[in-house]
Amino acid sequence: MQFMGVPNSAVNKKDGSCRFCVDYRQLNNVTQKDSHPLPRIDDTLDALSGAQWFSTLDLASGYWQVETETRDREKTAFTTPYGLYQFKVMPFGLCNAPATFQRLMETSLRGLVGSKCLVYLDDVIVFGRTAEEHTARLQEVLDRLRKVGLKVKPEKCQLMKRKVAYLGHIISEKGIATDPSKTRAVKEWQAPSCVSELRQFLGLASYYRKFVNGFASIAAPLHRLLEGDADWKWTEDCQVAFDALKHQLTSAPILAYPDFRRRFLVDVDASGDGLGAVLSQKNGSKERVKERAVKLL
Repeated sequence: MQFMGVPNSAVNKKDGSCRFCVDYRQLNNVTQKDSHPLPRIDDTLDALSGAQWFSTLDLASGYWQVETETRDREKTAFTTPYGLYQFKVMPFGLCNAPATFQRLMETSLRGLVGSKCLVYLDDVIVFGRTAEEHTARLQEVLDRLRKVGLKVKPEKCQLMKRKVAYLGHIISEKGIATDPSKTRAVKEWQAPSCVSELRQFLGLASYYRKFVNGFASIAAPLHRLLEGDADWKWTEDCQVAFDALKHQLTSAPILAYPDFRRRFLVDVDASGDGLGAVLSQKNGSKERVKERAVKLL
């Protein structure tokens, strides 16, 4: 198969730098897909139960630390005003890049993931019950990354903290909370005027759905607007649902970590719009929510 240069663009990042993006849709269409799964964030964060110290590591241009096979480099070719270029490293936009990178990280940190650290692509969190335990685990992780030649970006790392931001959440010994820097945009979000704007809002809201009690029922009027044959009509019910989600997302409680040595309580509910369940445990006389699950009908 002959490969020709494809278009590219630069996207501004929050830190002022640019991310170089290439349109690899044609290449992805003929690529055999890698089925290596990415971790479910909700499941992996449960491993942080009991930890009091945390560090987060962010790899420097993670994908670009993975070298591309010489015979495959021509397939990544892209055009510029100055000629035709190809990548020597793994670029963004390849359909198998996430699976490839996740496998690399899990292999590099084998024996540490789950018990001493968690990994989601280029984001790593190291945790420990005491400062001494945490320091030792952090050293193990850094030694392993050094051994395989992976580099972190110092200015994006948080070391030896009691509270850290990780994957859109605030992590502490108390539990898991929404990240105010992410949910702040929700507070200022204007009512959607079209389907694409509504999809954007629901995409963010759904990421934090476990923090919203009765998410399925509250969001039902909004989801009905996304049905294939639905006409766009922003009703009073839609506005009420929109405002309710905004309020709950910006005032969400901290979800406690599960304690597998103690009894769990499960509350279930059903309506014409969806199903819901809440997993909780009692801490003395106080019941603390551990997890929520919702399913739209």
